[in-house]
Amino acid sequence: MNRYSDSLKNFLERLADKEKAIQMEKYMKNKVQFFGVPSDLREEFYKDYMKIHGVPDDQELLLIIRDLWEQPQREYQYFAMEMLRKLNRFANTERLKLYEFMIVNRSWWDTVDFIASNLVGPFFLKYQEMKEEYSKKWMQSGNMWLQRTVLLFQLKYKEKTDTALLSRAILELSSSKEFFIRKAIGWSLRQYSKTNPDFVSDFVEKNKEKLSPLSRKEALKVINKKRMD
Repeated sequence: MNRYSDSLKNFLERLADKEKAIQMEKYMKNKVQFFGVPSDLREEFYKDYMKIHGVPDDQELLLIIRDLWEQPQREYQYFAMEMLRKLNRFANTERLKLYEFMIVNRSWWDTVDFIASNLVGPFFLKYQEMKEEYSKKWMQSGNMWLQRTVLLFQLKYKEKTDTALLSRAILELSSSKEFFIRKAIGWSLRQYSKTNPDFVSDFVEKNKEKLSPLSRKEALKVINKKRMD
């Protein structure tokens, strides 16, 4: 472990709460381990930690993130993601390889969804020339989490949403039986419906035979709620 990991380990061990850890692990279907440190304490610590230790250079950052990603407790991965989010504006084109590593290793919805909307999303706004290439690569990978990332990285784009790319990804994955893919299809459409409800209504109507009931239900949640109000 490096200096970041060592000092982080000491902090997490001091605040470890076994009862909270059990609850957190249960919520995550026992896919990962936890120290049991709640989010408010983690967030407060992250801010102070970065002030004390400063911003690592690119080479050190890569080693730090990979080291944190190999640790068993989930709080390490949460710290790694938060560190990267705060450094989004400094991301170079090589950063995407690190995001890809994080998506396909120790994968579960909590990390993948954060990476998609808070790391990959801002990255593709900054380096738009890489968006099509990597979206196609990830769609063809057969990896559910990379495919979910393609569906979700535009969650915060609003009017900047590339509807052609989103539509292609949804239709390509519409026959998937995976819950996390079907849910992500609906989520991506539901989020965009807050910006362009007409597009989402038309898309769901046109493709209602291709979309799963779960995807359709999720996609129209905001629209249907407004209709009932």
